[in-house]
Amino acid sequence: MSDTPAIEFVGVHKEFQAHGETVHAVRTLDLAIGSGEFFSLLGPSGCGKTTTMRMIAGFEDPTAGTIFLDGRDVTGVAPHKRDVNMVFQSYALFPHMSVYQNVAFGLERKRVAKDEITRRVGEIIEIVSLDGMEKRAPREMSGGQQQRVALARALVNRPRALLLDEPLGALDLKLRQQMQVELKRIQREVGITFVYVTHDQGEALTMSDRIAVMRGGRIEQLGTPRQIYEKPATRFVAGFIGTSNLLEGPVASKDGGIATVTFGEDHVLVPVPEAVAVGDRLEISVRPEKIELERGDTPPGDCSVLSGTVAEVVYHGTSTNYTVTTAAGPEFTVFDQNAANADDLAVRGDKVFLCWNAQHSYPIGV
Repeated sequence: MSDTPAIEFVGVHKEFQAHGETVHAVRTLDLAIGSGEFFSLLGPSGCGKTTTMRMIAGFEDPTAGTIFLDGRDVTGVAPHKRDVNMVFQSYALFPHMSVYQNVAFGLERKRVAKDEITRRVGEIIEIVSLDGMEKRAPREMSGGQQQRVALARALVNRPRALLLDEPLGALDLKLRQQMQVELKRIQREVGITFVYVTHDQGEALTMSDRIAVMRGGRIEQLGTPRQIYEKPATRFVAGFIGTSNLLEGPVASKDGGIATVTFGEDHVLVPVPEAVAVGDRLEISVRPEKIELERGDTPPGDCSVLSGTVAEVVYHGTSTNYTVTTAAGPEFTVFDQNAANADDLAVRGDKVFLCWNAQHSYPIGV
């Protein structure tokens, strides 16, 4: 990876006028995307992620701020003069052309030599695993194969960055999951910076080197998939990325770096920084797969313990998902793997204890 970011936003702001009101689509964004990085912009509809991508492509100009590509100021530069390509959900293939012709189209428009076109098209078709399909028409191919053609057509031009706007949204679940792995493999092989826009948390976690979680035109958290999932910076991130159990309460005691938050006779252990003091209120995130569901009359020791009652049981094959009402107030979700205890499942109405290690309680915003 180069020291110069492939893409950099400095103080970028974008606003629109809609129905007589000013809409702030992107708010004072500072962001650097590394060369060769698979970077995802993740968030709900209207969070600003697509507007951010369109500003990279040059389809939208920022209201304020500066955009750099490989250190060059491209603010206001026309899209065709930026060394980036874009892949859309709709594929936009030419139906009357073969796979080879679709992929070669951009090179032919640039008047690249025929021998060079043949070589480069052959290389990229091999990378996207379309060998032997060069003469097929798009209508003769599956959705996943068409998506690979669209990728090949964009990549054969060797752009500095490839922008992908929800490209897998039209595929069924199984094919979408397969293409997630393939996209990451392709990106690794070609070494081009990928910027990926999605509202699907699973896609972002699967493929990305880093993720920017956006909300209301701002970045709520920027980090690796593991950082985003394990250590959410805000309540929004904790709830938006996967499933998270959220609870809140005052610190009753503190021993070294471990705080105890009590709920009646139950307690939750939380690793906290030195600045947290007794009486401070903590907002805590606990992931469902970190929790053990125990039955019996005596709660386990040396861990967080919440007593509760099983309200719902949903069998998912690889796991059983429980909804448990607890003394802490909120309902808890627990994911229990079926490999070890598929024949010993709790049922609705069972009295249970929810237990987890202190390191699996994450204090939000401290």
